[in-house]
Amino acid sequence: MIPFRTVPPDIDESRKHDEDATTLVERLASEKAQVVGQHEASALIIGSDQVAVYAGQIVGKPIDREDAISQLELISGGKAKLLTSVAVLNTLTRQTQTQTVSTLIQFKSLSRPGIEFYLDTDKPYDCCGSVRVEGLGITLLKSIHSSDPTAVMGLPMIALVSMLEKEGIDPLMVKSPTRKSGFEPPN
Repeated sequence: MIPFRTVPPDIDESRKHDEDATTLVERLASEKAQVVGQHEASALIIGSDQVAVYAGQIVGKPIDREDAISQLELISGGKAKLLTSVAVLNTLTRQTQTQTVSTLIQFKSLSRPGIEFYLDTDKPYDCCGSVRVEGLGITLLKSIHSSDPTAVMGLPMIALVSMLEKEGIDPLMVKSPTRKSGFEPPN
């Protein structure tokens, strides 16, 4: 495993006027990496963000329980497009790579009591669209279609591995990476 640490970025995640979902999620992933990267001299910084689009609306994390209920009632029986963006900032070169993975999710028809039970159990208030797929949220879904199924959990790992390889980091050879980027993972 590649050693890492988590640093929560402090950014405004509000959507800008007329910003489409792809632009929004890519901007936020990149801004998160940039903010954290300001304090690092020699590092690869990974930022990620996720939004869902259903019924023509861009949906992020719910504000509260009522918002979560509204989100899940809106998508009940429908399809959502989940956009997950990852940005990798090389603080030595100041270059940023960004990739966005699109996932199509088909939801089951959801009852109000089922939604409320799910929210009481999983408490997915920090999850895009009020769904925590790695928990009970998976029971809300009929299907998931994506080129990178890890994207539904918030970090598209297939995309990230490709980006790390472009930076000279081979996750399979973490003890002796190619050193094109000048990074040396800690032991």
